[in-house]
Amino acid sequence: MSRFLMGLAARFPLPILHALGALLGWAMYGLSPTYRRHLRGNLEAAGYTDAATRRAAIAGAGRLLAELPAIWLRPRAAVAGLVRRIDGRELVDAARAAGQGIVFLTPHLGCFEIAAKIAAEEFPITVLYRAPKLAWLQPLIERGRGQDNVRLARADLSGVRELLAALLRREAVGVLPDQVPGEGEGEWVEFFGKPAYTMTLGAKLAARPSSVCLLAFGERLPRGEGYVLHIRPLPVAEPGESSTRRMNRALEALIRECPGQYLWGYNRYKRPRGAQEKT
Repeated sequence: MSRFLMGLAARFPLPILHALGALLGWAMYGLSPTYRRHLRGNLEAAGYTDAATRRAAIAGAGRLLAELPAIWLRPRAAVAGLVRRIDGRELVDAARAAGQGIVFLTPHLGCFEIAAKIAAEEFPITVLYRAPKLAWLQPLIERGRGQDNVRLARADLSGVRELLAALLRREAVGVLPDQVPGEGEGEWVEFFGKPAYTMTLGAKLAARPSSVCLLAFGERLPRGEGYVLHIRPLPVAEPGESSTRRMNRALEALIRECPGQYLWGYNRYKRPRGAQEKT
């Protein structure tokens, strides 16, 4: 039944999906005290205490869920047609012209799922993902994310090897850098002023020779009019700055471009089982 509903929702126009998604976002906010606490606390930690940004974030989280059927299940050409422009495309063109592999860091900002779809229009991309807790979602994810030029790599040692092999082939890889990693896969680094257990993989991939690291996200346009895909370079490291802090600083700057579309309700500051507290 759930797969049927996803397929049905994929046929809805994007304005309707985003309108329904906004309602869904408010329902989640109203029904879950834990989610509500995380969203408000994370916003305040980042300095966003205004009601307008909070309302945008509440609705945006619902829109993220509501747009997934369209992004996952529509033909790739139809999804590409939702992108009104690509801001920073010259960075990708320059990397490809130089024969470099590309590491795309796509945080939980806007329609982050659309970045790999657009990249796959022109070149192969290998995307790291975690298997969902709900088993029925697995075939949908494989169908929705792993089409044509998109390869899926599980978030384990074999998946990391696939990412490295793709970069050796001068292809592209995609990583969600603000996911909380498992024990031994991260380090405590400041993120919006608070210690956050941060994956080291993204920073390590970014440092690979013959590769360039770019940040990307799909900004939702008002009234379901589509998306603008933004691509940004990784900033130069500051003196004494670790590679993971450099990555988090870059993510902070990207999120501040469009704070109302970040997934603030995600428990970004949790301590994974087995990981030691920051001292």
